[in-house]
Amino acid sequence: MPAIESLEVWMRGTQDRQASMLALISIEGRIPPDHPLRKIKAMADQELLKLSGVFNRMYSKVGRPSVAPEKILKSLLLIALYSVRSERQFCEQLGYNLLFRWFLDMELVEESFDATVFSKNRERLMEHEVGRLFFEAVVGQARGAGLMSADHFTVDGTLIEAWASLKSFRPKREDRSEDNDRGDRGNRWVDFHGEKRSNETHESRTDPDSRLMRKGPGKESKLCYGAHALMENRNGLLVDLLVSQATGSCEREAAENMLKRHRRKAVRVKSLGADKGYDTHDFIDFLRGRKILPHVAANTQRRGGSAIDERTTRHASYSVSQRIRKRVEEIFGWMKTVGGFRKTRFKGTERTQLAAWWVGAAYNLVRMAKLVV
Repeated sequence: MPAIESLEVWMRGTQDRQASMLALISIEGRIPPDHPLRKIKAMADQELLKLSGVFNRMYSKVGRPSVAPEKILKSLLLIALYSVRSERQFCEQLGYNLLFRWFLDMELVEESFDATVFSKNRERLMEHEVGRLFFEAVVGQARGAGLMSADHFTVDGTLIEAWASLKSFRPKREDRSEDNDRGDRGNRWVDFHGEKRSNETHESRTDPDSRLMRKGPGKESKLCYGAHALMENRNGLLVDLLVSQATGSCEREAAENMLKRHRRKAVRVKSLGADKGYDTHDFIDFLRGRKILPHVAANTQRRGGSAIDERTTRHASYSVSQRIRKRVEEIFGWMKTVGGFRKTRFKGTERTQLAAWWVGAAYNLVRMAKLVV
């Protein structure tokens, strides 16, 4: 019997709590060959190599070496891809996450980034608009691989919550010294029920660029930005992103700006799909003036009637565009739920725009990885 008991213990195995003195571990060998991040890493590295000259101009030739900008930008991709809540949390996870270290080409013995140093280096990338350059490079890679349509597109917009609370939404003409003269440090704007507020009379002290908006009747009002996407209709890839102040006409104004921007790039847009919010006579005339077919959903309840008539709806391509345009909601859904862009972490239109480039590039890379064999 004693021999049988010892045999059972040996077959079960024991928990050895003594650390090995020497271990040879290859991070590359720990990542499965078919891991989806492999394709994303290869595509990102390809475009970052082309931006090497831009990175060289960003840094001085003297002083201590900084964190490689390629690692910072790929870290921002990981934050979006894996829904990491903050840069500080990412730096903490980088200390023990082998997948993250492999993606950043870091050795096991390398120290993780300091959160403060990481944020300062990210600020440098924002100042030089590296996010925009990287996004455009990813779009160029997709276009070169034949993954994008050159003729048919869809436009849409959504609201992105600003990094500011309604308590900061105060009268524009208010004397700002009043709060400093008060004996207590409390916020006397906590209770604002029953008070009429509008963007004409009030503004946020925390983020003056944000605007008070709501998605529709019965919805709560929030301080927001408008985020606008131009999508190609072949595979649902992002072609352009624009962040603007949230106004009643911001969607149509942003669509016009994005179309003008692509016209300068010699992109010939033949048709543009959109929802009912774009059905105005001014916008439809703008499209037709540039020989773009307005595949816009007809809003028959609009005052003055719909600008869409049988000249457009009689074509079979109109129904196709209306069916495909719903894919743009998948882009916004991914950016908000996975990419963490439901609420911006930055203040100001310009900085929120730069953050949108990173999330948009991450979405395109995920989509391209599924399309490339």
